[in-house]
Amino acid sequence: MVILTLNCGSSSAKYQVYDWEAKDVLAVGVVEKVTFDGSFITHKAKGQSEWTVQCNCPTHTDAVNLIIKTLTDPVHGVIDDMAVIKAVGHRVVHGGDKFTKSIIVNDEAIRVFNEIKDLSPLHNPANIMGIEAAKSVLPNVPHCAVMDTAWHQTMPAETFLYAVPYEWYTQYGVRRYGFHGTSFLYTAKRAAVLLKKDPFKTNVIIAHLGNGSSINAVKDGCSFDTSMGVTPLEGLIMGTRCGDIDPALPFYVMRKTGMSASEMESVLNKKSGLLGITDSYVDRRDIQKAALAGDSKARLAQAMEAHRVKKYIGAYQAALGRVDALVLTAGVGEFASFMRAKILEGLEHNGFVYDPAKNELAHTRNVETRISKDDSPIPIYVIPTDEELVMTEDAYALMQGTYDIHTKFTYSFQNSDYINKGRAAGLAEELQKNPQLKTILANS
Repeated sequence: MVILTLNCGSSSAKYQVYDWEAKDVLAVGVVEKVTFDGSFITHKAKGQSEWTVQCNCPTHTDAVNLIIKTLTDPVHGVIDDMAVIKAVGHRVVHGGDKFTKSIIVNDEAIRVFNEIKDLSPLHNPANIMGIEAAKSVLPNVPHCAVMDTAWHQTMPAETFLYAVPYEWYTQYGVRRYGFHGTSFLYTAKRAAVLLKKDPFKTNVIIAHLGNGSSINAVKDGCSFDTSMGVTPLEGLIMGTRCGDIDPALPFYVMRKTGMSASEMESVLNKKSGLLGITDSYVDRRDIQKAALAGDSKARLAQAMEAHRVKKYIGAYQAALGRVDALVLTAGVGEFASFMRAKILEGLEHNGFVYDPAKNELAHTRNVETRISKDDSPIPIYVIPTDEELVMTEDAYALMQGTYDIHTKFTYSFQNSDYINKGRAAGLAEELQKNPQLKTILANS
């Protein structure tokens, strides 16, 4: 049995193909520049080199068709017949307060997704297009929606409500929803395994750091508080999003410039954050290169980003009381050792004592590493996230009728003996080139 997962963004469509019986990833890839000229697919099948080809994709339906054509390609494909695909899992960024767990998509679900899409105008429309495109191409298999917001439905009212008129919540659904939930679910469960603790007796702080970034306080194995809000704009400084600002700031600038509300929304989402500070850069590697070359704005952007993350870590430590581990994940959290160092410097007073040498070694998506010193009161882990696996397991369980909310459901990766075959093979290759990596393995 094969399960396909799709993560459709506004101009991209990521995918993974998973062989359920073999418990192995057959292929991963992404179609980029969807709806723009110059669309192309980058495809990596198990045991093969990465393959890229240009193909115009004016719609997400075209992108899904390109994915299917690639998967069945006689040279680069991994399946002979689409009939082997028995379910499709879809990422949906915003489920509002309507969905507390993953679901099989029906017409009513599509209606609700459309109803609440203004809560996530940059993400939900693309997610919906991806679902509809996939359903048109694969109409006879269950399509399952995995909501980023579902993980955060355990937050108590004191953390998810805003101090605004209460009827805004009851009438318009104004509340903190939080995002990156699939990533937080995976990394929280894996942290409990590494700590050898009952997941529901585990308190962790998880920083998902990428182009979009957020941080999550996990109390007794459940989301307790998170930095993103009613939309993914609030919280940490991100690639192009401002994160926390004075709510009066947009009104002030709009009065000064005559900017409209839609123009301001676009600036705060697409032209702020690291891009706004540096005028040029979003990618942390570019910012680091510029900072090392003496670019003062690049250095300022790094300092601001690290300061914001550090503040949230301290705040969530106070809110949780006991913290069993700090976890860093996603692209920046997993690979940008220079940003991890800037975030962790000074946190030794809070019990987070990182080891600079271990931090430099941690640069892999194939294994979980520990970058704290041996005598650190609180361990610091770098845990490569695996949102696709969560989506795959949810889709399979929904298809079998065995799925439930995460407090009543056990994932394969919660087993202490769990092995990701693809990552294990990649780790073996890495260890041949860099044997020192073995010294920071989190489970050793």
